[in-house]
Amino acid sequence: MAHIIVVGNEKGGSGKSTTCMHVATALARLGHRVGALDLDLRQRSFGRYIENRRAYMAQAGLALPTPDYRDLPAVPVTNGENAQDERLASAIEAMHGEKDFIVIDCPGSHTRLSQVAHTLADTLITPMNDSFVDFDLLARVDPMTGKVRGPSIYAEMVWAARQMRAQAGLKPIDWIVVRNRLGAQQMHNKKKVGAALEDLSRRIGFRVLPGFSERVIFRELFPRGLTLLDLKDTGVDQLNLSNIAARQELRDLMTGLRLPALTVGF
Repeated sequence: MAHIIVVGNEKGGSGKSTTCMHVATALARLGHRVGALDLDLRQRSFGRYIENRRAYMAQAGLALPTPDYRDLPAVPVTNGENAQDERLASAIEAMHGEKDFIVIDCPGSHTRLSQVAHTLADTLITPMNDSFVDFDLLARVDPMTGKVRGPSIYAEMVWAARQMRAQAGLKPIDWIVVRNRLGAQQMHNKKKVGAALEDLSRRIGFRVLPGFSERVIFRELFPRGLTLLDLKDTGVDQLNLSNIAARQELRDLMTGLRLPALTVGF
C-alpha cells in the first residue's frame, strides 16, 4: 500500500506547493513510484507545477522523473456520501496498489477535502514561515512572556485527525513542522519562534525540521516545472553556491522525513 504524505497548513504562502513538488520529484528521482494530488481545486499550484514540467519536457525533448499527477475524478455519489469524500477516496484507491508514495497538497484554508486528507496521512508535513504570524495557526502565545498558552485552530484539526485514525486502528501520523524562509542570521525573532516550536512540539507531538531558505531560484523554477534536482539535466553544469546550499536543504529535509524504504542518494 502506498505511504501517504500530506502537506498541509491553513495559511497561504508558506511554501506548501514548493515543498510538495520537491519532495515528490526527489522520491521519483530516487526510483520510487509517486502519485500526486492537489486538493486546492481553485488555485492548483501543485498541479500547475507538474503541468508546467510536462510542457517543458515536451518542448525541450527531455524525460525527467516526474510524479504521476491526477485530477480528482468525477464520481457518482451514493448512500448520501459527501461528494468530495468520494472523489478523494476514489483517487487514492486508484493509486494505492501501484504507487509507493502519494503526495497530497492541501489548500491554505480549512476545507472538507483538507480535513479528510489529514485523517489519511501517514506523514504530515506542515511548512510554515518562520514568524509568529504563521505560528499562530499552531498555538496561542502569551504576548508578555512568549510562553505557549495552548494549541490553535490548525493543531486542533490535526489532533482530531489523529483521534479518528486511532479509532480506526491505524498507525499514528508522523507530523513534521518545517521552518521555511529561515534567516541566515540568528535573529532574536528566529530564536523566539524556535523556542516556542520546541515547547509546543513536546506538548502536542510533532517534529521540527529546517526547510528552504528564501531564494530566487524557487520562483524561477516554477514556470518550467523544474526542481533543484533537475538543473544539471537542463544544461546547468556549474551550480552556484546558493543552488548547492538549496540542494543540501532538500537533502536534509528528505533525510529528516524518515520515510519508509528511502535512502537519500542525491
